Amino acid sequence: MFVEVAVNLPHVYGTFDYRVPEDLEPVITPGQLITVPFGSRIAQGIITEVRDRTDVAETKSIEALLDHIPVITNAQLELARWMAGTYKATLIDCLNLMLPPGLSQQTDSSYQLVLMDAAVSSEIQERILKLLHRRGELRGRQLSRALPHQRWKKAMDTLVRRGVVKRSAVLDPPSVRAVYQRTARLAMTPTAAGARVREIGQAGSAAYERRVCMIKTLIAEGEPLEAQWLYAECGGSLSDLRILEDHDLIILSDAEVWRDPLEEFEYVPSQAPTLTPDQARVWTAIKQAAGSDSQIPFLLHGVTGSGKTEIYLNAVEHTLEQGRSAIVLVPEIALTPQTVRRFLARFPGRVGLNHSQLSAGERFDTWRRCRAGDIGLMIGPRSALFMPLQNLGLIVLDESHDESYKEQARSPRYQTRSVAIQYQRITGSICILGSATPDINTSYAADRGRIQRLTLPQRIMGHRQRLTSQAQRHGIQPQYQSFKDDALSIDLPPVRIIDMRQELMAGNRSIFSRALTHELQETLNAGQQAILFLNRRGSTTYIFCRDCGWVARCPRCDASLTHHADDDRWHCHHCGASSPQMQACPNCSSERVRRFGIGTQKVQAELESLFPGTRTLRWDRDSTRAKGAHAIILAHFAAQRADVLIGTQMLAKGLDLPLVTLVGVINADISLNLPDYRAPERTFQVITQVAGRAGRGLLGGKVILQSFQPDHYAIQAAAQHDYETFYRRELGLRQELGYPPFANLIRLIYRHPSSKQAETEVERLGALIKAEIQKTNRRIAVIGPAPCYFGRIRGLYRWHIILRGNKPVDVLPAEIPDGWGVDIDPVSLL
Repeated sequence: MFVEVAVNLPHVYGTFDYRVPEDLEPVITPGQLITVPFGSRIAQGIITEVRDRTDVAETKSIEALLDHIPVITNAQLELARWMAGTYKATLIDCLNLMLPPGLSQQTDSSYQLVLMDAAVSSEIQERILKLLHRRGELRGRQLSRALPHQRWKKAMDTLVRRGVVKRSAVLDPPSVRAVYQRTARLAMTPTAAGARVREIGQAGSAAYERRVCMIKTLIAEGEPLEAQWLYAECGGSLSDLRILEDHDLIILSDAEVWRDPLEEFEYVPSQAPTLTPDQARVWTAIKQAAGSDSQIPFLLHGVTGSGKTEIYLNAVEHTLEQGRSAIVLVPEIALTPQTVRRFLARFPGRVGLNHSQLSAGERFDTWRRCRAGDIGLMIGPRSALFMPLQNLGLIVLDESHDESYKEQARSPRYQTRSVAIQYQRITGSICILGSATPDINTSYAADRGRIQRLTLPQRIMGHRQRLTSQAQRHGIQPQYQSFKDDALSIDLPPVRIIDMRQELMAGNRSIFSRALTHELQETLNAGQQAILFLNRRGSTTYIFCRDCGWVARCPRCDASLTHHADDDRWHCHHCGASSPQMQACPNCSSERVRRFGIGTQKVQAELESLFPGTRTLRWDRDSTRAKGAHAIILAHFAAQRADVLIGTQMLAKGLDLPLVTLVGVINADISLNLPDYRAPERTFQVITQVAGRAGRGLLGGKVILQSFQPDHYAIQAAAQHDYETFYRRELGLRQELGYPPFANLIRLIYRHPSSKQAETEVERLGALIKAEIQKTNRRIAVIGPAPCYFGRIRGLYRWHIILRGNKPVDVLPAEIPDGWGVDIDPVSLL
């Protein structure tokens, strides 16, 4: 028997054949985690196929089977193969997405200095020898941290060949494992145990009293107890329990403990409400598809507050009733607590949670419960799509337009929407893409019949009986539009555009327009809540010298620094570096160094100055770094412990805050000026989404939209909540310019510590691609090579090549050289 294996080593394309030892043949199956010899190393790998024969003349044998239960399902294997081909990634990189952190381990190298006084031929070799001499034996990952952005491996290879350094391969075992808890239970009846307790020591001694206490506690509780609980209650240690076990009074055992991130979640069980006519129409179409062989995904296009989540809940309920499992994806961790509570309330005990802020142990146990079939519904950001659910029947992407569904940092740079649709085809499940502002590509696919569009055009607040009693209880005169059947429908909030150019001409240099200041005062006087949204965190956009024009920039990134008021330091939002603020310009020594622009901290400070006593909360990436911070901020605001919530992009993503009556958009058009073809779409989406946070409750709401480009079509359409007008205008411009959905884009990015080396390499690959295009006579446009908009990040210079046309992937090399990133269908060109 032979197996095909994806070996877990960086930049290793393809798979390799290995022989199966006879003793393992009965248990070998695709998807298992194994170790195999690879050159002089032992590497982890995943079995992708089992065969009776191989074309390889000489094959090595499998080293060990790490887990008899497959770590990858057959459906996941098929999906990983598709992703590897689609996104020009290695198969093992795609498979590793489907394993929990700590289970997948790559082989590392260990380096030990042999010759102390060896001659060196370069500065990097000298630095390597000094490090090894000072710190002793080091792993490859330790050297990478000690020599950031240095190409040290070639220099190390030379030192190894010369015998100056000894290299050996190291493969660590998985760093996550199951947790077991020692428990004790009575080995006989309580009466018999009470009668025999005098046999366990000398009466009156401290040891005797501890052991008697343990037996009496077990008798009183009437169930097995954790050993740690007994130690806390009675004192003592494991030796006391061992003595009780030796006297046959108790039985000690180790019980597995599941680390469940939902264990502490509080929720109130709920029942499904009656669907509105629009919801019933949509649900009927989805339910009919669930009972057929249709594999066309759904676009659930519903205005903000139209009840899309209720459709998801019905779809999940139907899926679970059929004995199948479901995945519900949200774009941000920030939305997870709110979403989880709604689904827990309907499906208690059947929900799992996965996201990056959980501990490795929590993610490992959730993954194992999925693999065992103990979880029916998985919720989380894009990584939740890759959990090993059994018999998958439903995939939901809420806020499916959101850019966070696109992996942009590392290979494979996948688009979750596309992967979910492919996974639907593989598993025969239903896929629902929900959004109030669908991305242009998805809407165009719906127009062409590749996706079925379902609409929810009416915003609904709730149901007649509940809302009427709520209004009476609080003495509120609600701003109703009309009841349709049992449900109350309401208008989207009115949006007023404020031309900030006129504000400046009138002498108002405040962050807040006069209209927004007035509405804030009215809202606060009425004891209601407001949201202030802007696209920038921190206190300032940039810091500059008014005399010579010097701009404070990060020494490792091609980006301006931002002032943060909380620690009074300058921060880089790309690499996280910070430095004390300078009082004088380093270029001309002028003391006229000023901060320009606005950020969340500055908005917060000016608001509190303008309205003393106002309770504010800030919600941006700086204020939510700690585990659970999203849930805490949202809970405080929902409980009316703050009057105004100030934040960035996270505020625009599906939050349901019914007590908010005012939304102020501080800088609506800041993203319009970025050199990216999706800038208008991104601006329209974020403004429409954040405007939808207002007026979701009994009191109605309004939106103030401040802009320096009030006549731009994206601003005007967002103010009217007019998706169709924006979509048709943007689609026409895309067709005229030859951008998606009328062409495919590929972005090739190269990073290197040397600007000259980066330019040389990108010119080399650019020439190869242009030659291939000319040879094959393909109509593919090549933009670049050129420096990226952010030319340097974390000390690495960035150059890119953009390919535009029909299937530009066909002109790429079969294997992409080291140092390059390949982004198929990029969502950003910055």
